Amino acid sequence: MTVVSQVILKADDELRYPSVGELKSINDFLKTGEQRVRIASTLADNEKKIVDRASNQLWKKRPDFIAPGGNASGSRERSLCIRDYGWYLRLITYGILSGDKDPIESIGLVGVKEMYNSLGVPMPGMVEAVRCLKEASLALLDDEDATEAAPYFDFIIQAMS
Repeated sequence: MTVVSQVILKADDELRYPSVGELKSINDFLKTGEQRVRIASTLADNEKKIVDRASNQLWKKRPDFIAPGGNASGSRERSLCIRDYGWYLRLITYGILSGDKDPIESIGLVGVKEMYNSLGVPMPGMVEAVRCLKEASLALLDDEDATEAAPYFDFIIQAMS
C-alpha cells in the first residue's frame, strides 16, 4: 500500500482530514515517484540479465548447490531456483514502486521460511541467493538509485535470516 493510501485510510478511520505532516509525507512520496519508476523499470527490463548474473554468481560461490545431490542439481531444480529469483525481483519492484516494504511481506514473505524448510531448501542458501540478486541488480543502477533500492533486498534477506 502506498503512503497515499495509508494516509487516506488512517484519516478516514479517525473521521478527519489528513494532517499537515501526513500531507508532507504524501508530497515527499510523490517527489520520488520518477526515481521509483525508473528503478523498477530498470530492474524489470533487465530481469533476465540480473537473474543470469545472480544465479551464475551463486553457483560459483556454492557449487555444492548444483553438484549431484544438491538442491539445484537437476535442470528442473535449477529452473525452479531461477524462477524464484525472478519472483523475488518482481516483489522488490512492488516495494520500490509503493515506497513501502508491506507488499513484499504480505505477498512474498509470510510463511516463506516454513515453505522452504518443508521443501528441504536451506534458508542460508536462500539468503545467499538474494544477496547475489541484490548485487547483480544494484550493479545496473547509479549510486543514488542503488541506495534507494538496497533496503528492499535487505528486508528480504533479514526476513529469511
